[in-house]
Amino acid sequence: MKDSLPTYIIRETRSEDVPILLQLVKKLAEYEKLLPDVSASEVLFEKNGFGEAPYFHSLLVENKEESGPRYLGFALYFFTFSTFLGKPTLYLEDLFVLPEYRGRGIGKDLLIQLARVAIERDCGRMEWSVLNWNKPAIDFYLNLGAKPMDEWTVYRLTAADLKTLAIKKNSGFI
Repeated sequence: MKDSLPTYIIRETRSEDVPILLQLVKKLAEYEKLLPDVSASEVLFEKNGFGEAPYFHSLLVENKEESGPRYLGFALYFFTFSTFLGKPTLYLEDLFVLPEYRGRGIGKDLLIQLARVAIERDCGRMEWSVLNWNKPAIDFYLNLGAKPMDEWTVYRLTAADLKTLAIKKNSGFI
């Protein structure tokens, strides 16, 4: 159960936090059984999250207690655009809380903060994906009122697929 006074703070990630962010991303990848797929680096996070035109934003959960790890989790997000709504969408790429700190309200507090960011940025909605096998996360999101978009399927082109597609003849572009 969540204590009445939080023992953590949620704050925006700063450039100097990139090593911590990458460590937490690797912990998430390990949890999702995707660690071999991680090719992100501190250099890439610095360039793509803290450069002139950042592609992502993130929040860190910092432990205020003397004991335990200093950082308990993170949320990484960016903005897309809904042509139907005519407004931005806050897309939550990743939300992760260390397993031993789950059930204390940290994930919910991260989502509350993200909802505030979405409202501040006049977003029409917030969206994210969850692995089908991750029942604890699915139950958590359902309990918050999130609704699954079962009629949609995610498609992906990898970097190699993008290169293959990009070299194809295009008759309509000048």
